[in-house]
Amino acid sequence: MRRIILFVSLLALLAAPMPARADVAPPGQPPGSNPQPGDELTQVRMAAETVVIEVLADALQGSLGRAGVTADFTMHNEGAQAEVMAVRFPIAANSGFSTYPEILGLMVVVDGSNVPIRRTTGPDPVYGGADVPWAEFDVTFPPGEDVSIRVTYMLEGTGEYPFIAFYYILATGAGWKDSIGRADLVLRLPYEASPHNVVFETEIGWANTTPGGVMEGREVRWHFEDLEPTQADDLVVALVMPSVWQRVLAERANVAANPDDGEAWGRLGKLYKEVTFLRRDYRRDAGGLELYALSVEAYEKAVILLPNDALWHAGFADLLAFHALYTAYAGSDVTAEAVRAMQEIQAALALKPNDPKVREIADEIFWTFNGHPFEGAVREEGGEYVFLWLTATPTPRPTATPESPSPTPAVEPTTAHTPTRTSAPPAPSPAAPSSGLPLCGAALLPLALLAARRRRR
Repeated sequence: MRRIILFVSLLALLAAPMPARADVAPPGQPPGSNPQPGDELTQVRMAAETVVIEVLADALQGSLGRAGVTADFTMHNEGAQAEVMAVRFPIAANSGFSTYPEILGLMVVVDGSNVPIRRTTGPDPVYGGADVPWAEFDVTFPPGEDVSIRVTYMLEGTGEYPFIAFYYILATGAGWKDSIGRADLVLRLPYEASPHNVVFETEIGWANTTPGGVMEGREVRWHFEDLEPTQADDLVVALVMPSVWQRVLAERANVAANPDDGEAWGRLGKLYKEVTFLRRDYRRDAGGLELYALSVEAYEKAVILLPNDALWHAGFADLLAFHALYTAYAGSDVTAEAVRAMQEIQAALALKPNDPKVREIADEIFWTFNGHPFEGAVREEGGEYVFLWLTATPTPRPTATPESPSPTPAVEPTTAHTPTRTSAPPAPSPAAPSSGLPLCGAALLPLALLAARRRRR
């Protein structure tokens, strides 16, 4: 039944146009934002701003992650007369699903004193058009003087396990006179920032981190001078969810203290795998490529220390197989990686042929390697998997690229006359999609598989 569902999903994908974005966005949360002047023309300039988005280590139940935002603005009236205006600040936005969540705990301090806030409406800061809730507060700007405004609030992250994103809108600051003189934007994490946990150069499906951030310690910083902000300048940060990364750090500590603990190595390998793969691809940024290598290393240690644990063998096979699939479509030679994946799933099936998780992963690996670009790698005969590449030297795939190295298999393929047979799920499968499909169609099969994947070893 599962195979039929996957096959139907494939047909649906082939029939439907693919979206331009890498994936479907989860429901959005309201972004942070610069304050905006009232409707009148103003001689007040935003001379400087410093925005700190401090990601919290904890999260409330039902929250993917939160950040406390502190935004300090230095406003300077360049005119000859005082200006009294209602400064506005958006507190809600369309989630993309016709809901309008709001930021929490908004407080405003002007020149060191708390000021009252009243509720009003204004255009959606993300999509425009329909009005959404805004906050409004009165400020007097004396001529030729600086006025400090501090805005604080709590920001919910937008995300889907194991990734999260935070946004900050600079474009609302365009209503002030001239450019923003200086803008410093700071992302502060509860642990050291690194290319592993801050995702640059890769869109996670609904967010692509603003380039130019400089990492130092727990922070990533962006700096701008004389900025005329548009929507293209709005800040986006894509991260590994704080709760997930803290589990990574805990397992790193576990294996450092107990290097012979195979379970700890397996758990670490699984976590690395989870933060390497996207829903329909894998991270191709430098940090993502390093995480993949670390996941391979951790799984290798797990199966060496626990050679009779079928689930760690299966989880390792899962990592190798799907990475090989996507890397092959990028034009790399993944023969060794695919062979290693088959070796690991064969070992898992030999140990626990009836384990549901082992069977689930074996079934998906069968579909992964049953067609382009892995013709002749595996077939099913009488309810058994026949891993042909383990018994005959496979034809090398295209020349490897330096971007995505493949791990060397522990055992080289050997030449033999009898194919290796391993027990497969007893239910017969429908015919695999023809390898004669055009590349774009064949490439959609793993999309259906990944959409159905569940968290596992």
